[in-house]
Amino acid sequence: MPPHPKIRALLVDDEDLARHALRELLKTHPEVEVQGECGNGFEAVKAVAEQKPDLIFLDVQLPKLTGFDVLELIGNEIPVIFVTAYDQHAMRAFEVHAVDYLLERVGRERFDAALTRAKERVADKKPAPAELAAAARPPQHFLERVVVRDGTRVTLIPVAKLDYVEAQDDYVALVSHGAKHLKQQTIARLEARLDPTRFVRIHRSYIVNFERVARIEPYGKDSRLAILSDGTRLSVSRTGYGRLKSLLDRA
Repeated sequence: MPPHPKIRALLVDDEDLARHALRELLKTHPEVEVQGECGNGFEAVKAVAEQKPDLIFLDVQLPKLTGFDVLELIGNEIPVIFVTAYDQHAMRAFEVHAVDYLLERVGRERFDAALTRAKERVADKKPAPAELAAAARPPQHFLERVVVRDGTRVTLIPVAKLDYVEAQDDYVALVSHGAKHLKQQTIARLEARLDPTRFVRIHRSYIVNFERVARIEPYGKDSRLAILSDGTRLSVSRTGYGRLKSLLDRA
């Protein structure tokens, strides 16, 4: 019988010692081949696109891009074992969604058990659930930035610099200083993660940064336009006008 193909693993951790510890634990698992190592989230996104590993060991606390940012950008097609310091909220999310995770300085028995389950996921092509990243964030933790991937290029957009968001089918166009960045995400899903005291859904197709609204003008019989500080004109629905007015009254 031909030998089984090896499982190609990618190690993502910003600490050399942590990656070294994972390599040592993997030495007793010849069926797993370390395909590459990354010290930050940007490198990880690029490596996943170029190397297409079978399994990822992913640190949650990474600089610049967190492990959850990486998961959001690479999609949920590749099984992941998360490596984390003690984080009760994240661990609850992992357990609810039956996702493998390891605490830093993990023992061999726990590592072997997680790897066994991960290998089953690889064989069954069973990835992490799409909603995991959102579930692992603490409640009322609104976005401070949006991460956008274009091929291997990653752009970070601080939400304070967002002018407005436009729905485009299963994508959103994020507009900041006149530049548009396209991200595969529904507008409803993004809306749920934006601070409602700063961002308001003014139309089924638009979310606007409240600070960018210069004035509201009537447009036709029952509709209105929001005029932004840069002159952009956005349609405002009747419901959206109610939300805008509520914010204006509190301002």
